Amino acid sequence: MLKDQSFENYLRDIEKPFSGWDFSYITETDRMSSSLLSWSYGSMILPLIQKSTSMLDMGTGGGELLSKLQPFPEKICATEGYPPNVPVARKRLEPLGVEVYQIGEDDVLPFDNNQFDLIINKHESYSPNEVLRIMTDDGIFLTQQVGGSDYVDINNALCAPVNDEFSHWELAYAEKELCENGFEVLEAKEEFPIQRFYDIGALLYYLKAIPWQVPDFKSKNYIAQLYKIHEMIQLKGYFDVKQHRFILKAKKN
Repeated sequence: MLKDQSFENYLRDIEKPFSGWDFSYITETDRMSSSLLSWSYGSMILPLIQKSTSMLDMGTGGGELLSKLQPFPEKICATEGYPPNVPVARKRLEPLGVEVYQIGEDDVLPFDNNQFDLIINKHESYSPNEVLRIMTDDGIFLTQQVGGSDYVDINNALCAPVNDEFSHWELAYAEKELCENGFEVLEAKEEFPIQRFYDIGALLYYLKAIPWQVPDFKSKNYIAQLYKIHEMIQLKGYFDVKQHRFILKAKKN
């Protein structure tokens, strides 16, 4: 194993810097790609922004997506709960007029009642009651979520434990939860696209960015499994894992 220089070189990719929610190091070099969804989160947002006067982006990451959705409504805010992302988001978004708030709890948001007529949320947890509280009566909530079976193939390939805490998190559960908390669901879809890694280094870089997938992940603890995936990629050309995505558009009932 130690004589495989390409494998040893790929192991160093986990040391590459990562900030915000920017995967260009492996996406723009075609080392990782994803199959397409039947919907476009961004394309669904744009016409909603044009009709909006006050907007909130929940879980903005480093502000990468939000910064590309201009022009913004008069009032626009963003939240982020992952501390390392907050300064990245503020540096990118505040010059564009976006107020960025660091938050700790989903059910305690620093906003007044009935404040936003558009609330968007990509891959961020939320409290239905709190979203309802800060929405205007004619407001829209649009969220794309990561389902509970997301990337389980990675855990299985590494022989790592699977976190069952979110195994229930799927479209049917989320839709029912919204309806039980004062929402009317307008659109709902769920799909399982494939994410493809073309080298083991790209997978390691990605695992660094999503530390919740394999908590306390260290390459040295999974060398045998990583090398097995590396050999499979050398033979087959890629390593595929299944994602889990669903989208919900809702208004107050």
